Amino acid sequence: MQLDQGRLEQLYLQLGEAGAEDVVCRALEELAVRLSHTERCYRSDRVQDMRKSARSLIAIAEQVGMSKLARVARDVTQSIDLHDRVAIAATLSRLLRIGETSLHEIWDVQDYSV
Repeated sequence: MQLDQGRLEQLYLQLGEAGAEDVVCRALEELAVRLSHTERCYRSDRVQDMRKSARSLIAIAEQVGMSKLARVARDVTQSIDLHDRVAIAATLSRLLRIGETSLHEIWDVQDYSV
């Protein structure tokens, strides 16, 4: 998994250690909630709600340097826009896998920074 270390360093420089850790913790919590919500929307066939949730994942992921997660969330929204059910299922599955891995990785990075 690739984290944008430069983005994380920029957060720490701008906000200081305590501020950056607060932003990262909140972002991780929100990412976990949004990933779960996106999956629930898919399972209940609420595609437009799923799209909104995936769009919010993009902004949050970019804020903390998770560019790959943001890219895959964009792929989900594009699949929804194209009304491609197979692509929606495939990109959502990839989003959930990458999301889980990314969350674990950034927690590890944050543990080392303390």
